[in-house]
Amino acid sequence: MTEFTPWSALMGGFILGGAALMLLVLNGRIAGISGIVSGAMQPSDPNAPWRWMFLLGLVLGPLLAAPFGLQLPEQINAGWPLILIGGFLVGLGTRLGSGCTSGHGICGIGRLSPRSIVATLIFMVVAIMVVFIVRHLIGV
Repeated sequence: MTEFTPWSALMGGFILGGAALMLLVLNGRIAGISGIVSGAMQPSDPNAPWRWMFLLGLVLGPLLAAPFGLQLPEQINAGWPLILIGGFLVGLGTRLGSGCTSGHGICGIGRLSPRSIVATLIFMVVAIMVVFIVRHLIGV
């Protein structure tokens, strides 16, 4: 999971971009996961059914890809406190940034949204800083 593999990255980017484009063109919706989850949690939202199907596809995707030799990491080298803190910080950042990396990074940049370009640059800078701190200063 830590090694860059250009072909699988290219294939993954093509699939993500294609799915986001299809959702935008066919449904007029942006494939930002935080917005999709938020809308799915509101029973009064008339768009909740397609949102739940989209989320189901995210869960089933790795299972459907497994026969082709593609798989997610089988183990996470972090304890529950670190996972919970990380999840909280991701949720907080999503709220503060008015969207997640998929909404801004894939869909927003694809639509040339200045706000999304700035948000994605901030996401990337913070991610680089966190990796540097964790790997080189803390030594995890």
